[in-house]
Amino acid sequence: MPPATTTAVLFLLLLAAAAAAFPDRFHKPASRSRSRSRSPQQYVELTRPLPYTLLPPACTHRIVTHSFADTLGSPPFTAPYSPPPPSSLCPSPPWSSVALELSASSRGDQYDRIAALWLGGVELLRTSTAEPNDDGVFWKVRKDVTRYSSLLSRSGIEVSMMLENIVNDEFTGIYHVNVTLLFYSSVGSGAGPRVPASQLSAISKLGLGSEELGGNSVNSATLGAAAWDYNPPPADLILSVSDDGDRGSWYWIERGLDLRSKKIIIPANTVRAVLELCVSFHGNDEFWYSNPPDSYLRENNLTTGRGNGAYREVLVMIDGTLVGSEVPFPVVFTGGINPLFWEPIVAIGAFILPSYDIELTPFLGTLLDCKPHEFAIGVANGISYWLVNANLHLWLDHGSKRVQAKSAAIAPTVHHVERESEFRQLDGSFKVKAKRKERFVGWVKSSAGNFTTIVSTGYKVKNSISFTGNGTYKLMKQKMKAKREVTTENEAGVPVARTFVKRSYPLRVITSTLPGSKKDTYVLVTNVSHSQLERWSYGDQSGSVRNSQDSRGWMEVKDHDVLSGTAETKQSYNYADEFICYLRRAEAADGKLVGDNSWFSRGCLS
Repeated sequence: MPPATTTAVLFLLLLAAAAAAFPDRFHKPASRSRSRSRSPQQYVELTRPLPYTLLPPACTHRIVTHSFADTLGSPPFTAPYSPPPPSSLCPSPPWSSVALELSASSRGDQYDRIAALWLGGVELLRTSTAEPNDDGVFWKVRKDVTRYSSLLSRSGIEVSMMLENIVNDEFTGIYHVNVTLLFYSSVGSGAGPRVPASQLSAISKLGLGSEELGGNSVNSATLGAAAWDYNPPPADLILSVSDDGDRGSWYWIERGLDLRSKKIIIPANTVRAVLELCVSFHGNDEFWYSNPPDSYLRENNLTTGRGNGAYREVLVMIDGTLVGSEVPFPVVFTGGINPLFWEPIVAIGAFILPSYDIELTPFLGTLLDCKPHEFAIGVANGISYWLVNANLHLWLDHGSKRVQAKSAAIAPTVHHVERESEFRQLDGSFKVKAKRKERFVGWVKSSAGNFTTIVSTGYKVKNSISFTGNGTYKLMKQKMKAKREVTTENEAGVPVARTFVKRSYPLRVITSTLPGSKKDTYVLVTNVSHSQLERWSYGDQSGSVRNSQDSRGWMEVKDHDVLSGTAETKQSYNYADEFICYLRRAEAADGKLVGDNSWFSRGCLS
């Protein structure tokens, strides 16, 4: 066999072996065919504007101004925190609404980085960065943080932010970050859920919302239509389930057997408890939904650490008992799969990663004994590494120092996982099916009365991965469906509050690996389609979100550097409830925003 042919065959075998690790994380060198005369480009994550976005805040409060340069291995940025002093312009707590605004910029060569902001160990925001270039990039995100009002009103605590970055001769991008709190005194009159007047006081004490505390709305003169956003009263107390180490307040999960925990004493007059779970995935599990089983890696002598199959589940335990779990939304960071897709429209959730609420009220019967209880977080089947922590939101009975509670019924958890694997050398198929059902019931007797909380949750996951073309063509499809229902009944068994949420996360990733124009490069053809679909109801109010992205293109790569390529991303965001309909369509091609249109109208929920 001629030497050239031998080299080509060896390279094809190398491509096939490397394809098992796709999708992967890549870097766009700043010098990649960029015009140095261009001005900095704004990046954006498509989402619905906050109801009060166009209203001027009563006052603002800058809490972070910092440049994250060579921070790998360094402790987080910290600063003392106190709320803004009340004045004629700045309202005193409780505020009607509070927003967190993060603005960031960077210029030069750099990978995407994960970041989080904590206040007193409580996570307010988890985010990731855009990948910069020599022209520079900047972006801004806003998140409603009204639910943390009890924490935001405290003085003498510390704000901290973690963003591990590397700056050297090759990677020059420094991330300049500002974080500001926006306080609003009034945003109009909301139209909260309709609850019988006899129940309003009791429901408010339980932290379940009322007509008086129902929600926020935008003045019709501001947006041309009334907008309604339901929020229950903020918790009276928020405790952190987080680390106090020097690498941020998140826990590091390195393997499936790892559990990270903290012991907490719950106040004896707690009437409601909700755990807000915060997660992100990195390293060999950044694309966990596309990982083949270890048997495939062993049989083909593949050295990638991207294994352990394609099923993950984040578990929450109290004193060793499972109390909730989540299959997280598969966020793609800006260097993921094909970084050309995410300029300037980033992937769903990349700038504001979602958190997940787990209702713990049925477990108060075992928690209100004034003793420490162990709250633990783990990742089933996880490998290095996951970053996890949680915020425990507690509503208190201000009419008594102690309440009575009991776990009335804890149904056995239904959990089932099926795996199928069939392959020959580098070609094959792998399937995973998983489902879980849980039902918890407990009552709490307080000054508001005796109320029973019933929590029903469940999810189904289907994942399939196939390799063809000697492993150079990979097709991954996943769909996760979940639902959660929380019902509160009075002593007569009459429902007084109900929350119902359904979520679906379809995802499809296609990668095809081809020889590049040079012997040390390869071409990766990539397609990504993913969506975040949600429908919810609070009492007799309901709403929905349909957020979908479709990306396709190719790139020529050397190692993990993108040398050239083309890409386009189309996104459609739809929000609807009885009061407002918001629609946004955007399209990007080869790093430019080529279309962006949005519409508001009066309620159009179908």
